[in-house]
Amino acid sequence: MYAIIVTGGKQYRVMNGEVLRVEKLDAEAGANVEINEVLLVGNGDSVTVGTPTVAGAKVTATVKSHGRLDKIRIVKFRRRKHHRKQMGHRQHFTEIQITGITA
Repeated sequence: MYAIIVTGGKQYRVMNGEVLRVEKLDAEAGANVEINEVLLVGNGDSVTVGTPTVAGAKVTATVKSHGRLDKIRIVKFRRRKHHRKQMGHRQHFTEIQITGITA
């Protein structure tokens, strides 16, 4: 069984037992999280597509940890103008493990 969920403005295809990194969620490590924005649920040949979400479907997950990704460097440079600008960004993430999918 698999599902397509929306969290943090991004869509993820998840299966039971899978571990993935999503945008930071406000939950402590070890807490259970329910994701109600389920766009599609599939089980073998039967696929249920929502309009826009599947009614009554939810995905439960356990928060494993929080962290920050590697730094992304942004460099803006204009040749011959003595102009150079450097910036950096580290995105926060939450690592979750999918524990159940209900349709």
